[in-house]
Amino acid sequence: MNGLLTFLPIILMIVLFYFLLIRPQQKRQKEVANMQNSLSKGDKIITIGGLHGVVDAIEEGIVILKCGNAKLTFDRNAIRTVLEKGSTVAAEPAAPKATEEVSEDAKEENK
Repeated sequence: MNGLLTFLPIILMIVLFYFLLIRPQQKRQKEVANMQNSLSKGDKIITIGGLHGVVDAIEEGIVILKCGNAKLTFDRNAIRTVLEKGSTVAAEPAAPKATEEVSEDAKEENK
């Protein structure tokens, strides 16, 4: 019994480290892996080096980015963030501007 009580603080520290450090890091790694695996042509991304570009082509472990007039080849693991998904941006219709609607309403009131 006395031996168990001496190891109790060490056991509690290990459990605390698991829930505060190890488990959140594993979740982040899964999210990054899912993001990198779900890349598609047309996605706007940022690399780990800070380069902004658009995915032009995807091969097994390689991503070809279009940056201005240049095409650059990167490893898929070099993608840090996806800013906009290429397919969702094209599918969303453009919303009318609120200022135009207000100005038309104001014109009707002035008549």
